[in-house]
Amino acid sequence: MGSPEHPKRRVAFVLIDGVGDVSLPRFGYKTPLQVAKVPNLDAIASTGVNGLMDPVEVGLACGSDTAHLSLLGYDPRVYYRGRGAFESMGAGLAMSPGDIAFKSNFATFDETTGIVTSRRADRHFEEEGPILCAALDGMKLPSFPQYEVRVRYATEHRCGVVVKGPRLSGNISGTDPLKDNRLLLQVEPLDDTDEAKNTAAVVNELSREMSRILVSHPLNAKRAAEGKSIANVVLLRGCGIRIEVPPFEKKHGLWPCMVAPTKIIAGLGLSLGIDILEASGATGDYRTLLTSKATAIAKALSAPLQSCPSVFVPGEDEHKPGRLDGYDFGFLHIKAIDDAGHDKASVFKVKALEAVDQAIRQLARLLWQAEATGKFQYSLCVTGDHSTPVEYGDHSFEPVPVCIVPIGRLCRCSRWRICDIGDFPRSISTPNRPGW
Repeated sequence: MGSPEHPKRRVAFVLIDGVGDVSLPRFGYKTPLQVAKVPNLDAIASTGVNGLMDPVEVGLACGSDTAHLSLLGYDPRVYYRGRGAFESMGAGLAMSPGDIAFKSNFATFDETTGIVTSRRADRHFEEEGPILCAALDGMKLPSFPQYEVRVRYATEHRCGVVVKGPRLSGNISGTDPLKDNRLLLQVEPLDDTDEAKNTAAVVNELSREMSRILVSHPLNAKRAAEGKSIANVVLLRGCGIRIEVPPFEKKHGLWPCMVAPTKIIAGLGLSLGIDILEASGATGDYRTLLTSKATAIAKALSAPLQSCPSVFVPGEDEHKPGRLDGYDFGFLHIKAIDDAGHDKASVFKVKALEAVDQAIRQLARLLWQAEATGKFQYSLCVTGDHSTPVEYGDHSFEPVPVCIVPIGRLCRCSRWRICDIGDFPRSISTPNRPGW
């Protein structure tokens, strides 16, 4: 990627989760991105090449996991095996071949009716979540003592759940009804194999035993006394196994790193052989410290001029040092914009985009300082994984904006202008032409 005579070429990739939207009457039929004051994104659009992109395929309201796979150059139709392994690995649970895992929520369940009254026990669960996870971690299944259960807190109301043991299959349904005020589901096998039937029985008992432990936990008694919703069930969905794929470095010839406090994205990165960097104050929610995330990526891309941040290792309490020579590809994931879309919070989505704009300014400034030494040459890509319109409160099929610009051109420009989208045509991310 470089020689003594030529600067090393490196890429900063900023992924704004859920950035796409639709025009809103309350904003004069503009989108939140059009309304937001984002001078730095405007400068990137003015000096770079721009377009619209369908991360997986035209007309598909894709999930973040499949979109990220596609954007990073891996066809989700070939490699996707469920999101549970991504969530659990990102939460810090090591996985081996044959293990299964779930993307899971602490939720509120009416034991009398069997109805899940709230799929999120509490969005702010940072204190209670680890306590309840500790109570569930290592739990035993009376009818299936040969299986090991591991549980680790992720973020907000989420946790990762891994089951280890013989004859497990990822081809099962989950317990999550996906909407509030619906019945808790029973796990069913999705094929006729003995492994799938056995796994469904194991996971149904797991769901029951988790609820039994949670119902009797003193933390829930305390929450009930305070008038708060209790977390008496863990919703299990997206059963998956650890995927086996060519590592990112082998596939693309770039040493990759990622800042992604959102556990499902971190776990996806780990599955692709991407180092997950530590960034202080990065939480993966509304309160995340975006400038810290930008600084971590900038340091990783400018090493050895600066020391590289440490790297997260699943199943280990200690972190390992980052690459002394730095990384060629730095992926910065930003989640809060997607949360605002899901929460139908149009004004907050605008404010969050404005905060992202300042973080991108910080990233560009630090990369420009490193490029000025003559040792590096950077490109910056900004895009999204899908649209999350505040009008719908969920993912939708609208394409996402994408822009690519050399840092040198961006920082040398003397006049910023907002240009029309259309420097390259609407495209679909493919394994042979990933989204960067």
